[in-house]
Amino acid sequence: MGLLEIGALLLFLMLLMLSGGVWIAMTLAIVGWVGQAFFTNTLPGKNLFSAFWETAASWELAALPMFIWMGEILYRTRLSEQMFDGLSPWLSRVPGRLMHTTVLGCGIFGSVSGSSAATCATIAKVALPELERRGYNRDLALGSLAAAGGLGILIPPSITMVVYAVAADASVIRLFLAGFLPGLLLMGLFSLYIGWWSLRHPEQVPAAEPPTTLWNKLRRSGSLIPCALLIVFIVWVLVAGIATATECAAWGVVGSLAIAAAGGSLNWRNFWDALAGATRVSCMIMFILAGAAFLTKTMAFTGIPRELAEFVASLNLSPYGLIAILVVVYLILGTALDGISMIVLTSAVVLPLIQKAGFDLVWFGIFIILLIEIAEITPPVGFNLFVLQNMTGVDSNRIARVTLPFFACMLVAIALITLFPQIVTSVPNALMGVPR
Repeated sequence: MGLLEIGALLLFLMLLMLSGGVWIAMTLAIVGWVGQAFFTNTLPGKNLFSAFWETAASWELAALPMFIWMGEILYRTRLSEQMFDGLSPWLSRVPGRLMHTTVLGCGIFGSVSGSSAATCATIAKVALPELERRGYNRDLALGSLAAAGGLGILIPPSITMVVYAVAADASVIRLFLAGFLPGLLLMGLFSLYIGWWSLRHPEQVPAAEPPTTLWNKLRRSGSLIPCALLIVFIVWVLVAGIATATECAAWGVVGSLAIAAAGGSLNWRNFWDALAGATRVSCMIMFILAGAAFLTKTMAFTGIPRELAEFVASLNLSPYGLIAILVVVYLILGTALDGISMIVLTSAVVLPLIQKAGFDLVWFGIFIILLIEIAEITPPVGFNLFVLQNMTGVDSNRIARVTLPFFACMLVAIALITLFPQIVTSVPNALMGVPR
């Protein structure tokens, strides 16, 4: 049996188990076990242990439960309600109104967390209950949260960007700078779709607030100041190099506790509820990531990603033909691999092809990050889909369906940066000079 046939068989097994209601993490681990036990010469038991241990012992992921705890604190105290009350008068005349907070929140939080799972889980915990309480469409909220959660790896700092920079021997700073404009572009495309959808379905959007004075808007926005200062502080200590992303997460928890206590909305009950909620969500995400890490080892041992990359190399395509085929290949890989694994397992074959075709390696880094974002909302292994499913109880296939318009927005973003690479390269070139 060929490698591509093995990959198709494992994908079918995964879909069968997920449709049968098997836990997501267990499905990933079982498929990985089957792949290693029947199609490789390695010992699956040993690799299962190492994959779960490496995932649980990751220092980078230590920030995940802290950021989720911060979101739980905001959700279980009055801070999230105060934030939405402060934003409401400013967005009342914008099509879609407060629905844009999902995109804006993920964009801002993504600049702090560097993780799509943490961004998606944290903003969903804060925004989703409030949007539902105010009567906004739940499907649109779920779709925008699943897609915008991926901004956590596009807007720097990003762990995925660091991995790519090492694999491609590219400048990490240039990659970080290159991510800003594409991140803003993607946020704009998401907001445009939300506005267009709201104009098409006005009956599913809550009525606008009555006009008010500028002074009243400013007065109501006072509730935004504490949380805004907290976000600015976290971003500042990160950019200034004073603290790592994990340390920033700890500062975020301390700051949110202090703000909630100062506002009189923190008590022992919601403190323990927030801690327990953060523990449940963090364990769920870590379990899924561990199962995915084991499946990734299976893909590496079978050699399926390398086989796909070598097949592309054998086609001798034109530059834009190569890009089109790579989009398809990475979309396929995204159904079974996490983003970092997609980079590591294909870079040795793909990067020489990209250089030979004349593409800038920094540009290609942003290109592949966008494709990884798409993988986050692509079943059967779409991490953001799983996060929202476990948080809301909504089936991941339904979430994937309502995410399709945002999937299209990501494809438009990929097309735009391909046709106009200056979107990616202009900022690093302007600030650091054109590389020789």
